[in-house]
Order: sequence, then C-alpha cells, then structure tokens
Amino acid sequence: MEKHEARAASSLAAVFSVRLLGLFMIYPVFATYAKDLAGATPYKIGLALGIYGLTQGLLQIPFGLLSDRIGRKVMIVLGLVLFGIGSAIAALSSNIDGVIVGRAIQGGGAVGSVILACVADLTAEENRTNAMALVGITIGLSFMVAVVAGPIAAGFIGVAGIFWLMAVLAMVGIAITLFVVPAPPRITVHRDAETVPAMFGTILRDHELLRLDFGIFALHAMLTASFLAVPNLLERSLRVTAHDQWIVYLPVLVVSVAVMVPAIIIAEKYRRMKAVLVAAIVALAASQIMLGAAPGNLYVVLAAVILFFSGFNIMEASLPSLITKTAPPDAKGTASGVYSSSQFMGIFIGGVVGGWAHQAGGAAGLFAFTTALAVVWLLVAASMKPPRYLASRLIRVSGRSRGDADGLAARLRQLPGVAEAIVISEEGLAYLKVDSRVFDPAVAESLVREG
Repeated sequence: MEKHEARAASSLAAVFSVRLLGLFMIYPVFATYAKDLAGATPYKIGLALGIYGLTQGLLQIPFGLLSDRIGRKVMIVLGLVLFGIGSAIAALSSNIDGVIVGRAIQGGGAVGSVILACVADLTAEENRTNAMALVGITIGLSFMVAVVAGPIAAGFIGVAGIFWLMAVLAMVGIAITLFVVPAPPRITVHRDAETVPAMFGTILRDHELLRLDFGIFALHAMLTASFLAVPNLLERSLRVTAHDQWIVYLPVLVVSVAVMVPAIIIAEKYRRMKAVLVAAIVALAASQIMLGAAPGNLYVVLAAVILFFSGFNIMEASLPSLITKTAPPDAKGTASGVYSSSQFMGIFIGGVVGGWAHQAGGAAGLFAFTTALAVVWLLVAASMKPPRYLASRLIRVSGRSRGDADGLAARLRQLPGVAEAIVISEEGLAYLKVDSRVFDPAVAESLVREG
C-alpha cells in the first residue's frame, strides 16, 4: 500500500477497534453483573446482552447505503454518537430494562459497513484487499484482547465503568474520524466492499452463500448464549471469580490461536477448507455437549472452553474467506453485507433464546439449545459443495460502451486462471474471480490496455 493508503486503513481500523473493544469486554462479565440489577431474570439478561445485535443487524446495510448519499465520515460520527449515548444509558441504569434500552441504542450505531466503504474510497483497487485484511485482523485482535481485558477492567471499575469506558472510546473514535481519517476524494459505490440492493436477489438465491450466512449466525448465537453460563461454570469448577477469569481466558486463547494457525494453513494451502470447516463445527458441538453434561468438572469445563475457542477462531478466519471464494465477482460487497447482518442477528437470537433456555432449564437447557444449533449447522455444512479456491481481483478499465464491456469480459474469461469476469462500464472496472496459482495479472492488464 502507498503511505496515504496505509494511514487511511490503519486509522479506520483504529475506529473499528475502539468501538469493538468495549463491546467485547462486556461479554465475559455481563451475566455475573446483570443478575444484581433490579428486575433481572435470566431471560432479560440474555435479551440485554443480545439486543445490540438486533439493531446492529437491521441498520448495518441502511447505514452503508445512506453514507453513499450524505458522506462516510458523517455517518461514522453519527453512529459513534449513538453508540456513546447507548453506553451512557447502560452505565447509568440500575435496572435491567434500562440496560436493555442502552444496548439497543448502542447497536443503532451500525458503522461497520460505512467504515469498510470508506476504506474502499481511500485505497486503490490493487491495494484494497490488503487494506481490508488489516481491518479484519484488527477485529480479531480486538476480540482476543477484550475477552482478557474485560474481567481485569471490571475488577477495577466495575461493569458500569466498562460502559462508561465504551462512551469514552466512542469519543476517541469520533476524534480519530474527524482529525486523522482522510476525507475521501469522492464517494463511489464499490461492489467489492459495499451492498448493492440490485444484487440482493442473486445473493439470497445462492444456497452456498446461505449456508455460510447460517454458519456465522449459528457461531455468534452460540458465543452469546455460552457467555450467559460459562462465567458461572468457571467460578463453580475453578473457584475463580468473574473478575479473575482472565487467568483462564488468556492461556485458552493462546492455545486456540496455536490450533487455528495450522488449521488455516491446511485449509488454504492444501485446499482442505471443507474438511477443516466440518472439523471445527464438530469441536464446537462437542464443547457444548461437554459443558451441558459435566458443568462442575474442572477438566471437562477447561477442555470444553479450549475446544470452543479453537473452533470459534478457525471459523472467524475461515468464513469470510469462504464468502470471498463463493460470491459472484461483482457482488462480494453485497454478500458480505448479508453475512454481517446474519452475524448480528445470531448475537440477538443467541441472547434471547439462550436467556429463555437458561431461565427455563438452567445451564443444561442453555447448552441443549446451543448443541442443537451446532448439530443443525453440522448438517448444513456437511452437504456444502467443496469451495472453489478463487481470489477476487479488480482491474481498472475505461471508456467502454456496454457492448465493449461485454466483449472484454468474454476475452478476460479466456485467460488462464480466470473463472469469472464481469466488466461494469459505468464504474470502469473489471471484477474477476481467479485461481492465483495460474492467473497472471500482467497478461490481464495487457489485454485491457489493448482493448
């Protein structure tokens, strides 16, 4: 990347990070904290944890579309203001209903799609993949840091203090957006990074993409539901209070990353993506069965938590890659938007149904729900087609009529390694899906120049 592109991508990744850090910090400590709030029940605790996902999932795509009209930075600041207001409401609330309202408003600040669109505005086509990867790595690191930092922070400032910290982080994000993030020279719709409403039909009819959408839905439903019970299980089996459970999460996450890295290498380098995916789902299902069957056994609980986070991290790395491999070349942004909304709806359903199951049947009932979800996911994934190991490429073209564009797309499809090619004359771009082992970008560029 050029220096200005690296600055843009890193500053936008920082905005993403400060927002996500507080959100993830609340996960490992919220259930313990919320049970002492007035009016709290297991169901309402689950609703409070998960309702953020409902508003986030519903508003994620509209926020992105609106930013095309009124500006990226305007929408990012608006979203962070909503996030800060919701955080303050949750911090000030002494009853569970107030926290539910605050969490819903937090989710209303659905700026993720806007940040990705802004990254696309500020980077050249050939560097955009690296810029998006930087944002993705930031998201993963934010989650791991937050799960460890959450219990530590709660020990010093309490969970209400974490909500206040979220409000402060929202202000930090606003400052970065206003004073560090460059203003996009122009706002353009990027099919590789944004949702295009006209492509919804194509995406929602693609069964393979729907399998992946269900996967991220199930994964985050299981994560949210599990955190309603796991802190209490760790306290019972290890005699470790919620504030000290970072001692457990830190080594667990280190082990899970050590498992994830070779798994991703096997999946990508040796093209065993489906086998790795299915194995990770089996690990997730096994972890839920173990937590439900032996909630008081120290060794079983530890093994289950390690299995869960190992499977979770593998999925978090694999599923976005599969979306890229599977989506049509001119609809990657739309596919990613539906995928992201599915993730947030999973958070909501995991909180609501997990809370209801916890209230009705205790930890056993909750883990029966998550186990059933994992088994359904396993059946869905087992019947998926082996993915095509294709990467997305963009090539700038210019000054072509629709007929010329169709002709160029046909010629591009004849090149070695090109599986799909679509030229959008209005955007001056060719969207390709290629086998990187065979594809020669220099040949494609030469073909475009020759006309």
